Amino acid sequence: MKKIVALCTFLLLFVTAGIAAAGVRVDIYGPGQNVFRLTLATPLTGPSRAAGNLGRELNSLVSQNLAILPFLQLLDERNVLGGTLLPGYEPPNLDIKRFQLAGSDLLVTAFWPAGDSSKGRVQMRAFETNTGSRILGKEYSGVDKGNLSAVADRFCADLLQALTGSGEFFRSTLAFVKKTGTMQSDLWTVRPTGRDLRQITNIKGAALSPAWSQDGRFIVFTHMDMRSHALGVWDAGSNSVKRIRFPGNTVIGPAFMPNNKVAVSLSFGRNPDIYLLNHSFQKERVLESSPYINVSPTFDASGSKMAFTSNRMGGPQIFMKNLGSGEISRVSRSGSYNAEANISLDGTLVTFSRLTDSGFRIFVQDLVTGAERQVSFGPGSDEQPAFCADSYFIAFTSTRGGGQGVYLTTRHGGEARKVPTGSGNASFPRWGRPGSVSGTDLR
Repeated sequence: MKKIVALCTFLLLFVTAGIAAAGVRVDIYGPGQNVFRLTLATPLTGPSRAAGNLGRELNSLVSQNLAILPFLQLLDERNVLGGTLLPGYEPPNLDIKRFQLAGSDLLVTAFWPAGDSSKGRVQMRAFETNTGSRILGKEYSGVDKGNLSAVADRFCADLLQALTGSGEFFRSTLAFVKKTGTMQSDLWTVRPTGRDLRQITNIKGAALSPAWSQDGRFIVFTHMDMRSHALGVWDAGSNSVKRIRFPGNTVIGPAFMPNNKVAVSLSFGRNPDIYLLNHSFQKERVLESSPYINVSPTFDASGSKMAFTSNRMGGPQIFMKNLGSGEISRVSRSGSYNAEANISLDGTLVTFSRLTDSGFRIFVQDLVTGAERQVSFGPGSDEQPAFCADSYFIAFTSTRGGGQGVYLTTRHGGEARKVPTGSGNASFPRWGRPGSVSGTDLR
């Protein structure tokens, strides 16, 4: 009997340890979403010596970033008995027990080996408090006041990658349209955190419907002035813009395919069809043509699936085309007005706007299970949704704050969060991934 009890105790401890280790992985894609509590330890320049310059600023930026994530709850340091100033930044000089007792699931430490008063390097680590195991260790070099926000984004991306399998949110930049007059709007970019806001076009006329290339080098958009429609192309390398005009004078909803070729709706007759352009922006072939309106193509990462909007069944609805087989299937099944489709890069979800009795709302259609979910609920009207590359976060345009603004939600819904974009109406948010700061793995 004693042997049996001992064996059962061992098995229980083994299973419990296994569950704790597995618990480090945060499943943000399943139907049930756990919330993990995280604490930032006081950054150090030495044993029990707090970093008071760049270290303190970096911790503040990381804290602001992580507060955006709906599945992470930042624990107030006042809840930690003994405080967050530690004699070390990793075991054995790391008292994890105090954080565990405070209810924290994760602990982040920062160490500045050469001090934090000037340009240098910082080591960032994350630990699971129940087991003490390290789940992330990175060193970032060349850190100074000018790139602190980029380092914070990089660490948060690395942490998110370790926890969920994708760090794309903090590696991404949103392109959007800001309106400044009746027939004047330009393209701007901003981090989803609200930092690094900048204007990237300044052309007379109205810019609409931006879309990034998957390598982050280009943004295409529709541009209209008093005389014509055109395809606009912004080059990140040269920070320049060119306009390409087409016969028929109708250019709607351009999008990049994985090979950096552009698909766009062009009209040479009564209704627009979807064309593939070559790298010189000349018509290569038709992707979808019918006697009806076909607009707003959007593609998965493989370029084999194209979601688009068509009125072939009366009002506008969302359809999916397999570009290999040519097979077309209907995606939106409810409502008489569904438009502005955007497919997740993994090809499993399509988000779109639907006209409801209370205005436009954002919906997500699961292409695997067939389930549909409403993910925005107003007030105001919600339109122009777009998936982040992580297939989790969704950016969209909403009038819930009065004028148009850019907001974030997730594939599960939840409270929408506004992205700071400065003064003026902001719309048409689209995700891209320009270059970012890199980190070195710690041994």
